[in-house]
Amino acid sequence: MKCTIVIDPKREEEVIVHAHCHSRFTEAIKALADDEAAELVGYNEREGRRLSPDEIYCFTVENERVYAVCENEKLRMKQRLYQLEETLSHAFVRINQSCMVNLGKISRFDTAISGTLRVTLKNGFTDFVSRRQLKQVKERLGL
Repeated sequence: MKCTIVIDPKREEEVIVHAHCHSRFTEAIKALADDEAAELVGYNEREGRRLSPDEIYCFTVENERVYAVCENEKLRMKQRLYQLEETLSHAFVRINQSCMVNLGKISRFDTAISGTLRVTLKNGFTDFVSRRQLKQVKERLGL
């Protein structure tokens, strides 16, 4: 595979990939380019700080506010969940109406007696996959 980088301050930045077929490598390139475009800022009581999609375990809605759940903290986001879903659709998957999880932070899936699927993240956060989102979650995981 050849790689060419052209530096031109007068042009808008864009990434164009010519490939024979869609693969994990092309997805990784797309994810990297999309991550650079995503500007995420989380807020606690005192301050705001930039967030990388890699450090976020999930986005959840509580009391009509969207929060980014990280390793040891929960930060308030100014965007709505659907806006974050549009921006970060490559790395995150919506599991129900009020939660979107980072695919790389999923620890395991458990099935409950009622037939629902429970997602456990690496930081211990758990939530359930809605029936409406189950097909999309399975497709994104390759199941």
